[in-house]
Amino acid sequence: MPTFVRTEKCDGCKGQDKTACMYICPHDLMKLDKDGSETGHAMKAFNQEPEQCWECYSCVKICPQQAIECRHYADVVPMGASVQPLRGTDSIMWTIKFRNGLMKRFKFPIRTTPEGSIEPYAGKPAAVLSQIGGTGFFTLGGVQKPGDPSELIRK
Repeated sequence: MPTFVRTEKCDGCKGQDKTACMYICPHDLMKLDKDGSETGHAMKAFNQEPEQCWECYSCVKICPQQAIECRHYADVVPMGASVQPLRGTDSIMWTIKFRNGLMKRFKFPIRTTPEGSIEPYAGKPAAVLSQIGGTGFFTLGGVQKPGDPSELIRK
């Protein structure tokens, strides 16, 4: 189910040009209605194409006012329950409130490495394109037998 914004909670990230949900959405779905012409609520964020939402929960987790919600699937949260994340400096606390009033909380750490600091190819040798056809790149070197076209064609 797509995300939706509770307009009574949203403050448009205090009038900045770009809200936190606009910044984080990987599909660029969140938009700030500055003058209220699109939603009737000035300076409130909204999901401009709910049917395109990936349900990644990025906007839900980053919203400082906890104004963005998502109707969750039954395999994550039982029917009738609600879930709300609360982002801290070092972790995210997920609170699930069941229909019977029972509440459960789960705490998960936030990634601690700065964005762009990971070097995925560190410690690996550079590719040598002249050796790309040699043994060991795409073949196991002697373990496999050469292909026989007659084995592949059914008669």
